[in-house]
Amino acid sequence: MYGLFMVRRALVLLTVVFWSGSARAAKLESSTEKAWNAYIAFTEARIDSELGSPDGFLLMQFLDPSERTECEREVRAGDVCVLERHTLDDEGNKIAVPYGMIHHWYGTVYVPGVSVDRVIELVQAYDKAANYYTEVEDSQLLSREGDQFDIFLRLRRTKVITVHYATVHRVDYHRRDDAHISSRSVATSIREIAKPGEPNESEKPEGDDRGFLWRLNSYWRFQETEEGTFVECESVSLSRDVPAAVRWLVKNFLDSVPKESLESTLFQIRDRLLIR
Repeated sequence: MYGLFMVRRALVLLTVVFWSGSARAAKLESSTEKAWNAYIAFTEARIDSELGSPDGFLLMQFLDPSERTECEREVRAGDVCVLERHTLDDEGNKIAVPYGMIHHWYGTVYVPGVSVDRVIELVQAYDKAANYYTEVEDSQLLSREGDQFDIFLRLRRTKVITVHYATVHRVDYHRRDDAHISSRSVATSIREIAKPGEPNESEKPEGDDRGFLWRLNSYWRFQETEEGTFVECESVSLSRDVPAAVRWLVKNFLDSVPKESLESTLFQIRDRLLIR
């Protein structure tokens, strides 16, 4: 069994490297973007309903009982709970995404002995993000108007290959009360960087690159308790589709990139707060 696993892993890695190297360009089609917009609309409708519900605030409180119990056990033990999510349409059907793949992950972590205001102070320190998160190479607060932020992040994602991006995000915060805060982050610009670090470094046109990251939204919830603060994030991203001939082989592998990114970010938030 172990030998078969290693062979399959080697095939996955070889396929990803070959596919990544040969994917010179991928165009974000209007049908792909339309499906993305529909997925986000249904997702945000569900989130707004949960945030306005008298029955809870955290997404964890709306999980199936078995998922909720296991997730809370993990975070109380100091781990990060990460679950894959799927948004369905009004009739309970999957939303088809032609020429693209949507990656939707939920993660949560618990930070004992830390107030929600301390958590918000950290996550809003956008000028210092490169010091806190391994994926962030550079960051800058572009503007702020009340609880709305425009920020620049230069990102680096690595999984067999390394891809760099110049991104701009709009982040809106909403405080329900002293213990409950939510935020919505939308990448308004994502440009893959060609030849990063070289003298002729340049940014590729939006939606006309290798297609590893076309869209990225993040939805955060922060809830303070008597003992500490829960930090939750739903990460929803869009990439190009995988060729049908290799989809069965590499889809799970490619799905793991945003999963690991979310998990790493939550761990780094928790660890940074616990050493302050």
